[in-house]
Amino acid sequence: MKYQPTSLNLNIENLIRVLEVWAYNPWRRYSLFLIIFFSAFLLGSSIGMINGVLALMDPIGAFFTVLFIEFLIRIRRVAVRKKEFSLSFKIIDIFRMGFVYGLFMEGFKLL
Repeated sequence: MKYQPTSLNLNIENLIRVLEVWAYNPWRRYSLFLIIFFSAFLLGSSIGMINGVLALMDPIGAFFTVLFIEFLIRIRRVAVRKKEFSLSFKIIDIFRMGFVYGLFMEGFKLL
């Protein structure tokens, strides 16, 4: 499906293109991946901590968290089927791994 070339879509495509050129250097790419991984880890552990402290609507929070992770996995499947491993798909995959790792670490704290 081809999207309409709106100003927002063009700006996002331009930003991704600039980021891919900037991350051509392996050290920059790995540092970008580490920053995204640790940011997602922080977000995942924060969500687990907030749900644990408030103890309000735990099943609903878990449902939306699993829904978000499942959405990220389905995006990855599309990239694997197309054999298209651009920087944006790698960023999404690194974010997913950091987010899930943060949730697991929060879960292990409760044991």
